[in-house]
Amino acid sequence: MKSQQTAQTMKPATAAKKLGVYLEATPAEFREGVVSRAELDALQNDPPEWLRELRRDGPHPRPVVAAKLGVSNSGLARGGITEPLTTEQIEALKAENPEWLRKERATQAEVRKEAARLKERKAEQGG
Repeated sequence: MKSQQTAQTMKPATAAKKLGVYLEATPAEFREGVVSRAELDALQNDPPEWLRELRRDGPHPRPVVAAKLGVSNSGLARGGITEPLTTEQIEALKAENPEWLRKERATQAEVRKEAARLKERKAEQGG
């Protein structure tokens, strides 16, 4: 008896997350099917035009918006940003630089500084 190896597949939502795109903005054929590991690799290595366009212009999912603004996902929520944003909207927010964004960026900088300090301390202790 020979066992057949089945291709590992994932839901479109998982694939969209791995690709860093907003699921609802992807083509219907992507949202309605399943994505194999090989298909995901192909999309990452040679993205089709729709994927390049989504990555460039958005709308972007919350983790991407947060990264582009230099804040945490929680910081986005505290700032009242609950919907996906386009690159244009993100750039407009950066230019406007509202109080909540300045505050959240400062908080994020402190978090990174503390993480670096703890990492350094652990290294000194031979951790």
